[in-house]
Amino acid sequence: MSELRADTITASDGTSPVTLTKQSAAKAWCTFDASSGTPTILDDVNVSTLTDQDIGQQTVNFTNNFNNAYYATNATTGQGGNKNAVYEGTATSSVEVRTQVATTGVFTDYDHVTSVHHGDLA
Repeated sequence: MSELRADTITASDGTSPVTLTKQSAAKAWCTFDASSGTPTILDDVNVSTLTDQDIGQQTVNFTNNFNNAYYATNATTGQGGNKNAVYEGTATSSVEVRTQVATTGVFTDYDHVTSVHHGDLA
């Protein structure tokens, strides 16, 4: 059995870290808190900002665009119960995330929302 151990993997030029560019791995994800009225990014990869559109409606803006608007995306809330998070309206540079009460469809701001995006970067 072989084992590979490394602390850092760098590009062939030796000056920069290796990045995932063409693999269909998560190229962007974001966990945010929208409960205070102004969404706040708690942690992220490849997300530049959040735009608050309205109650329960945020736009996740990417630092690096996707190759096309057909990347796979998923949105969830970490609070369980009667809560729902969905995505709507993907673009190469952003995605709309909607959070709502599952049984009524009423938009609501939650304190733990996560969106994950898989595909190729431009």
